[in-house]
Amino acid sequence: MTATNLRPPAVAGLFYPEQREKLQAQVEGFLAAARAEDQSAAAQDNVPLAIVTPHAGYIYSGAIAGVAWAHASRCGAHIKRVLLLGPSHRVALRGLATSPASHWQTPLGPVPLDQSGAKQLQALPFVQANAAAHAQEHSLEVQLPFIQLLFPEAELLPLVVGEASPAQVAEIIQHYWQDGETLVAISSDLSHYHDYRTAQRLDRSTSDAIEHCDISAIGPEQACGCRSLCGLLEVAASHHCRVATLDLRNSGDTAGDKQRVVGYGAYAVH
Repeated sequence: MTATNLRPPAVAGLFYPEQREKLQAQVEGFLAAARAEDQSAAAQDNVPLAIVTPHAGYIYSGAIAGVAWAHASRCGAHIKRVLLLGPSHRVALRGLATSPASHWQTPLGPVPLDQSGAKQLQALPFVQANAAAHAQEHSLEVQLPFIQLLFPEAELLPLVVGEASPAQVAEIIQHYWQDGETLVAISSDLSHYHDYRTAQRLDRSTSDAIEHCDISAIGPEQACGCRSLCGLLEVAASHHCRVATLDLRNSGDTAGDKQRVVGYGAYAVH
C-alpha cells in the first residue's frame, strides 16, 4: 500500500499507547477484566447485533469500551465486516463521510477497509467520501485496536456522522442488519463536564432512554454520538430488538476528578 491510500494513526500516544506491545497488553487487559466480570446468564446467552462503546482516552473509557467489545466477541469468527459509526469532532460535515483510504494504520498494524461497501454507500445522496473528515477523528480510531484483536480477518467500514438524521443513519445500518457477517458498532460518549452526581443522574436517564429506544430523549447534551446512536435505536425498535446496558460509569470512576466528568456507557442490541 502507498502513503496516499493509508490513513496513519492520529491519536496514538495521546488517546492510547503508541508502542505495539504496550497497546496490545492494555487492550487485552480491558477485555480480560470485562470477561471476568461478565457472569450474567443473559450476557452468556446472547450474541449482539450491535454495540455502543465510548471513545475517550483509554485511561478514562478503555475499561468501559472493553466491556462492549468483550460482549461483541461473542459474535465469533463469522464477522467479516465492522460497520463503525461515530461523531465528527473536528470537521463540519453534512451527512456522513466514508474514508477513501484502503487501510487504516494503528500500532498493531494495518486494517483493511471495505472499499466496495463504501462505494455502494456513496450512491446515497447524503454520503460522501471525505478524507479530511477522517484524518484527525478519534472517535473511530480508538476502536480499531479492539477490532484488530477480536476480529483480525474483518474489514472496516468507517463512517463519520455529521449533520444527519436518525432515518439517514438507520438506512445505512439497515443495509447490513442481520446479514450474518456484519457487526454494527456505534462510538459515543454520554454527558460532558457535569459534577459526578449530576452526571450519574443524567446518564442513568439516558441509559433508560437507550434501553427503550426513545430517541426523542437523546440529543447532543445526552450523547455526543447521538445521531448515529439514534439511527441504531431506530433500527433496533423497528426489529423489536432488546437493548441492554452492559456498563455505565464516568471519568470520575476511572482516572479523572469528580468535579467535571464525562459519562461512558457500553450497550448491546440483541
